[in-house]
Amino acid sequence: MIVFPLSALLLGVDVFAAPATAPQPMEWQIKLHVSIALLAFGVLSIAAALAILLALQERALRHRQFGALLHALPPLTLTEALLFRLIAAGFVLLSLTLLSGILFVDNLFAQHLAHKTLLSIAAWLVFGVLLWGRWRHGWRGRRAVNLTLAGMAILLLAFFGSKFVLEVVLHRTA
Repeated sequence: MIVFPLSALLLGVDVFAAPATAPQPMEWQIKLHVSIALLAFGVLSIAAALAILLALQERALRHRQFGALLHALPPLTLTEALLFRLIAAGFVLLSLTLLSGILFVDNLFAQHLAHKTLLSIAAWLVFGVLLWGRWRHGWRGRRAVNLTLAGMAILLLAFFGSKFVLEVVLHRTA
């Protein structure tokens, strides 16, 4: 309901509005690292969108507003189960991203990657705490939504915020 229209919109922006760039040559190790990172980011982005839908669904149920949105969504328990499956898969992929980054990146500081790494580790910790809390204490509902969105915000800052700060604010290129 959200992913396909958003994908079409972003693809249109990429095709029609983004400037053309030539691909940079990369070794297979960095290609693997980037591919896993993009998969992790994609899965956790879908989880964040699902968390927003879960929050809307919970709010509608609490206020007894049974509109079209509520009827279009799967049952609350199914949405929540899917959310935690996506978070678990994203956590595994993010773990592999961090591991491949440790193994394959030559010099963290020379490549201006330290802040990206620290923010990615912080997001990894947030998602890890959420999964542990779900397993150990049965966390769900608002707490799960808030932690999912906090972890995604940190990850979003790691992926795009650092590039924005480096290129736009500091006028540096990596």
